[in-house]
Amino acid sequence: MTLNRRNFLKRTAISSAVLFSPWSFPTFSTAMERKFTMHLDGGSIGVEADQRALIDLAGAYGFESVSAFPQFLAGLSSGEREELSGNMKEKGLVWATANLPVDFRKDKETFQQGLQALPALSEGLQKAGVQRVGTWLMPNHEELHYLQNFRQHAVRLREVASILQDYGLRLGLEYVGARTLWTANHFAFVHTMSETQELIAAIGQPNVGLLLDTFHWYTAGEDVNAILSLSNQQVVACDLNDAHAGRSREEQIDGQRELPMATGIIDVKGFLEALVKIGYDGPIRAEPFNKSLNEMDNKAAVQKTAQAMKKAFALVG
Repeated sequence: MTLNRRNFLKRTAISSAVLFSPWSFPTFSTAMERKFTMHLDGGSIGVEADQRALIDLAGAYGFESVSAFPQFLAGLSSGEREELSGNMKEKGLVWATANLPVDFRKDKETFQQGLQALPALSEGLQKAGVQRVGTWLMPNHEELHYLQNFRQHAVRLREVASILQDYGLRLGLEYVGARTLWTANHFAFVHTMSETQELIAAIGQPNVGLLLDTFHWYTAGEDVNAILSLSNQQVVACDLNDAHAGRSREEQIDGQRELPMATGIIDVKGFLEALVKIGYDGPIRAEPFNKSLNEMDNKAAVQKTAQAMKKAFALVG
């Protein structure tokens, strides 16, 4: 089951409306040369493609990393994994991230079912060479107040992270900064970088860090200094998007964004330069949840995304 936020927003009405400790110190790269990779994720741009097809699209349009599908990779034989690895190497691709295949946001039974399946899926990711897993935090709740929800997240994600750690996998947590979403239910929850760092500290596992998104960084009112306060080890993955024109920061809607540099509202250059300065070496994908992009055929959507990402990456060389 795909647990990305694009599918969640489709099912709800809401779509319309590392370790970290306070005593850790960031280490900065002295070379102003990017180490991060341009990541193709089909689901975030409306592209429906299986693992092999996504790899082919990524190679054809100049991407450098590609999303991993846990269920697919767990089902491969050693020979099939070797063949897939060779194909990726020929195309100049490495693995980016896999979506966390555990739904920790719902009832206990749903969470436990996902947790039980996680070791086998994690083993498949490890054997394929995947090292990063990402997920997002719902910034509101109908029943649990902030502290109750915080404790539940800390307990559940600690269990998840412990299993992932056994297989050499890092977990990135993405906060959702849009005010229209964190105020859309009775109780608001984590929706800023600092709150997410507090949650990561409470989880207490060394393989947990941040998944940064320019859209949430912008809607949370954060700046370049927030990124510069981090180390490479604290950042697991990143998303690159632009905001919707004609809306204030407070009016932006999570499920309605633009490709990077489409409107110029978000400081993409500052965001990327900060990542270069901290030596971030992971994947960066576009995740615009954009209606017009989603309606394109696969090749057109990938091509347009590649053009936007290359334009953004050119800002930092």
